[in-house]
Amino acid sequence: MNNYQIRLKDLREDHDLTQAQAAKIIGTSQQHYGKYESGKIVIPFDRAIALADYYGVSLDYIAGRTNEINSFKKPQK
Repeated sequence: MNNYQIRLKDLREDHDLTQAQAAKIIGTSQQHYGKYESGKIVIPFDRAIALADYYGVSLDYIAGRTNEINSFKKPQK
């Protein structure tokens, strides 16, 4: 299992979300989202960005390139 798969699952669980809820956030099905966590398919960049924005973390954190969970501040609109 790659770092990003572990991070996706850990972030989802830390936010008390089901796979179905996380899938809805990024506009996909629970079955498809489950494949991201299991490594059967690679998460598309736009969906990884959507999750990073939702969780308030950087793509580097999701990818396992840093362990700083709060290294990204979402811009105010």
